[in-house]
Amino acid sequence: MSAALPDRRRALAAISLALLSALFFSLTYVLNRAMATDGGHWAWTASLRYLVTLPLLWPLMRWQGGSAPVLRAIRAHPGPWLGYSAIGFVLFYALLSFAASSGPSWLVAGTFLFTVIAGMLCAPLIYSDERRRIPRAAFAIGVLVFAGVLMMQLGHADGGLDGAGWFALACLLVAAFAFPLGNRLLLLHLERSGEDLNATQRVYGMTLASQPLWWALAAYAWWRTGLPPLSQLLLAAVVALSAGVAAKILFFQATGMVRDQPVALGAVEAMQGAELLFATVFGVLLLHEAWPQGVARWGALVVLCGIVGFAWLVARPQARNPRAVRALRTDRGA
Repeated sequence: MSAALPDRRRALAAISLALLSALFFSLTYVLNRAMATDGGHWAWTASLRYLVTLPLLWPLMRWQGGSAPVLRAIRAHPGPWLGYSAIGFVLFYALLSFAASSGPSWLVAGTFLFTVIAGMLCAPLIYSDERRRIPRAAFAIGVLVFAGVLMMQLGHADGGLDGAGWFALACLLVAAFAFPLGNRLLLLHLERSGEDLNATQRVYGMTLASQPLWWALAAYAWWRTGLPPLSQLLLAAVVALSAGVAAKILFFQATGMVRDQPVALGAVEAMQGAELLFATVFGVLLLHEAWPQGVARWGALVVLCGIVGFAWLVARPQARNPRAVRALRTDRGA
């Protein structure tokens, strides 16, 4: 149905879906912050999301190629699935949840947006073909985004991060790299093995393969604090439904609608920057957080400009080669 729409209307529809996806993704930062300020243990925050996400994905698999191909792929090569899901899901989200107590929602959201650039920076570590090359313009944008992240962090800390602040920043940056690294390593494995799985099947497979580690993390949380309060369980379920299911489906649909329109695809990618705006507004309205001020505000603006600049790289006519676009694209929908 979407293929019959004129290109302009299809692009506008895709951008609208991507913006809605960003809204759902932004709830992760706000609700994780709410759980942290309410005394919820970070290990429960992290593990509950993915323990709840798995049963939410089950009914979707009937319309997304089924779970049988995923189970065959995991049985055939359990090592890559277990290892790459440990990096791309467990390490990423455990660190993101741990850092939720380090500052307001906008600070965590803006810092983690570095993941848009991190996937590209991981390329030399992963690929042996032309995809390992980092374009100079893209690297310059990565430096710009990182500078914006530092401005946000230092502005929030009134010019000087203490030990805990630097540790939280390190956690967020490692999480920003772990997410695309795990996803791209799995994609490379599937490319070499010849197994054809769509994005939803890959998310389902990595969620399933990571379950032993999530149960282990939940056991650690139970040992440390006992069972989670009902409020934390409910908020984690909302995060699982909004970010783990709804946001991903919307982003898949948006990128799929304009996969043959580089300019529109770039605009869709740029909508990820709206997560910072949504997280700021929701944090202020729901959690009574302060608006970013001074240097932090300018840092947030620099990060947003970097995201838009990165989207421009995707939209360039030179990026019409599908493999080149895939190398530049973010891993939000991986």
